[in-house]
Amino acid sequence: MVSAEVMPGGNGRMRPGVLARFAGAFYLLAVAAAVTEEFLIPGRLGRAGFAMPVACYATVMFLLYSLLRPLNRTLPLLAVVSGLAGLALEPLRWHPGGVNVAMVLHGVYCLQMGFLLARTRVSPILAGAAMMAAGVVWLGYISISFAQAIAPWNTALGLIGESLPMLWLLVMGASGTQRSEQAEVVQ
Repeated sequence: MVSAEVMPGGNGRMRPGVLARFAGAFYLLAVAAAVTEEFLIPGRLGRAGFAMPVACYATVMFLLYSLLRPLNRTLPLLAVVSGLAGLALEPLRWHPGGVNVAMVLHGVYCLQMGFLLARTRVSPILAGAAMMAAGVVWLGYISISFAQAIAPWNTALGLIGESLPMLWLLVMGASGTQRSEQAEVVQ
């Protein structure tokens, strides 16, 4: 039997708090899988292991889209498109002219999603601002030499900036702000 938490009123949609918590959980899985793939499983097996973090982060994107879609259809869709494009390019390690295109697209995604999270008050404004700050950090990959010069601080700041809103969503769910108030803010 499906709980009322998952299917209120039988409409087949999850409540915002459930979507938010799933997004936070899949984000943690994505980070854990990425760290494992990058640092603990070297060589070919590690490169083949990119599928798990990519799948988890794509799930995060779709869950956040589902959470924010009732508030505004266009902006969350644009964020997901840029995020998925970055995820698709990440395994290719494509760096034309010294630009890590995947990370730059991920930065665009973080800027957009952070703006939406802050603006719609699904999470506290500071959590959305932290995600936007992560986006700015990831945009630093426009120049690989610059990104390498400030490493590992850029990675640490980017992960912290992304993690704050995701941890909020995992622990607290979507804010208790009324959905109608949120929709007015976005429009």
